[in-house]
Amino acid sequence: MAGTQAVAGRSAACDTPDCAGVDHLVDDELVGAGLRLNSVVKRPLLTGLVLALIATACAGSTTDAEPTSTTRLGGSTTSLGPDAAIDPAQSFAGTSPAPEFPTGLEWINTAEPLVLGDLEGKVVLLDFWTYGCINCIHIIPDLKRLEDEFANELVVIGVHSAKFVNEAETDNIRNVVVRYGIEHPVVNDRDFEIWRSWGANAWPTTVLIDPAGNVVGGHSGEGVYQVMAPIVSSLVNEFENNGRLDPTPIQFAPEVDRRPQTILSYPGKVFVDPAGGPLYIADTGHHRIVSADPVTGDVLRVYGRGQAGFTDGAALEATFDSPQGMALSPDGNVLFVADTNNHAVRSIDLATGEVGTALGTGNLGWPPVGGPARQVSINSPWALEQRDGLLYIAMAGHHQLRVMDLAPAFSEPLVGNARESTLNGPLALAELAQPSGLAFDTDGLLYFADAESSAIRSAQVNLSEGVTDVVVGSDDNLFDFGDIDGVGTEARLQHPLGLAFAADGFLYVADTYNSKLKRIDLERREVVTFLGDGQGWQDGADARFYEPGGLAARGDRLYVADTNNHAVRIIDLATSATSTLVLKGIEAFAPPSDTAEYFGEIINVAGLVSVAPGPGFVELDIDLPPDHKVNEDAPSSAEFAVSGGFADFGAGAAISLTGTKFPVTVPVQFEEGTGSITADLTVIYCHEDASSLCFIQQLRFEVDVSVAGGTSPYTLSLAYTIELVD
Repeated sequence: MAGTQAVAGRSAACDTPDCAGVDHLVDDELVGAGLRLNSVVKRPLLTGLVLALIATACAGSTTDAEPTSTTRLGGSTTSLGPDAAIDPAQSFAGTSPAPEFPTGLEWINTAEPLVLGDLEGKVVLLDFWTYGCINCIHIIPDLKRLEDEFANELVVIGVHSAKFVNEAETDNIRNVVVRYGIEHPVVNDRDFEIWRSWGANAWPTTVLIDPAGNVVGGHSGEGVYQVMAPIVSSLVNEFENNGRLDPTPIQFAPEVDRRPQTILSYPGKVFVDPAGGPLYIADTGHHRIVSADPVTGDVLRVYGRGQAGFTDGAALEATFDSPQGMALSPDGNVLFVADTNNHAVRSIDLATGEVGTALGTGNLGWPPVGGPARQVSINSPWALEQRDGLLYIAMAGHHQLRVMDLAPAFSEPLVGNARESTLNGPLALAELAQPSGLAFDTDGLLYFADAESSAIRSAQVNLSEGVTDVVVGSDDNLFDFGDIDGVGTEARLQHPLGLAFAADGFLYVADTYNSKLKRIDLERREVVTFLGDGQGWQDGADARFYEPGGLAARGDRLYVADTNNHAVRIIDLATSATSTLVLKGIEAFAPPSDTAEYFGEIINVAGLVSVAPGPGFVELDIDLPPDHKVNEDAPSSAEFAVSGGFADFGAGAAISLTGTKFPVTVPVQFEEGTGSITADLTVIYCHEDASSLCFIQQLRFEVDVSVAGGTSPYTLSLAYTIELVD
């Protein structure tokens, strides 16, 4: 990702192709929609020692052939690449104490605020990030890899210093932490206090602190694992040898452990078959694609095992990693999927359910090049559109629009020179900023949601000498964002991610960080708020949304991937009335039992339960959260399995719990003997005042039973309390 620097008149992109792993470089001030950061100064601590690494950090982008990063650590210069060797005699210990965290900040994934002084004996890595930054997303696997390899020696702390106003809210950061599976502590550096104290000037920036609490050095951009792993290893060895390393494991409190399971998890995009077929949902957080009837909500098919991975194969055996946009082949037989974190475009044969790979190698690619589709490496595809046998791809990580000719399966960059900025002009020379949504109008003009410039732009991809242009939003710099209806460059959006061109002639926009839907009169280039007034959830005429990410239109219906509400919303464009789609039957598409792990919670009943022979009962006593009920439409169920032949549930071995009230009593006949009972429950429940927004709780009770003498009927109680965290 090409870096940018805030300067008068325009954000200037880095001039070298190696500057591909760093988001915006912020020099004197950060300006945007009321957010102003002045005096981002490099303190003496940082200019001399800490962030000398940053001088060449742009070379840290991960590619098929990794570029090296020249990194200054502890006053020495070291060339670090994938095959870098560290002199075992060299010490990377720092000499300047790390500045302590300010008090009064809000923390995530930890029960209490952290104090650097309490972490002496550990190597500490600080990750300065902002959650809309594609490069910040790219280094999450690097951080996880470091955490796994140095589980007892390294503590990673995320310092979230937000670019956008919306990103500064702790609840929004908390959602992203769960969405991306981040389990290390994260502090909300809302006012850039930590950022300033360290002199950071780019997203992402990573900094190391040695076990004595002294600063080692820092790095800006991607390629974090290659730069940091050998240095962390050296520090661990050095401080272990001098007796100052503390390998005692530290337990934190991951936010993901506090969240109920939802039927959908952070759905990013939706696509509806224009010929009247199904609605396809990118169930992004569950790493799968869901096909459903757009009217009844009946789930028709599911593609993906529900675990992150990169595996082709049958529908429920294949794996995706955070899928986003979708498009159909010209004959309607193949669904293409932007498999974002796998840096690939996947194909789904809708007749057989077979999942394949259409574009990409699975490696994050740099620089962007053309070639046979299965031989080129791409970078975070986010949205797709198909027209006349050409598949157009919003390549968020390359800041480009890419095209793939489906017939010869050849792909190449089409729009953008891979430098991140707002410059318009000839297609190949334009500069884009993390394009994340696509839509064609009836004349073949392609519109794209340019997320990091907070603008909707157009590209004349149907012309041999086409150009790009801004439709609404600023074309000045990457920090002009806000929430202002208006015409052309006077309007302001905040990190829009989704577009849909509807039959009424309007272009609809998912203005994601404003939690609004807006629509554009394309003739006047005027954008107005259509629905939404602050983040939340509400159906009806006064609808509310929470960071919607994707749109699809068919006829007079607009479908919305309401990402942080874990739901798909349906809008009647004639009346503006909003409803929430209730998905039914998704539990029937669990992965094959012979290969799947159980995704729910397992409750092992302690000890051996003694039961009298004869008729008895199993009582399911599920305590729902206050003001919640079992959904009356979506199918909840219970299934009982017996090993040992001592119990017979008869027709009650599989029962419906749809709309039920707990406790539920199930009859069973006990015979003398021993064995075990397994009860698998799927409980879909919702708030009494919002019956279309549901959670799903999967429970497996396992109990060992002995049936001996006695005559009294016996009730075996299986109890569980579902708790929702505020």
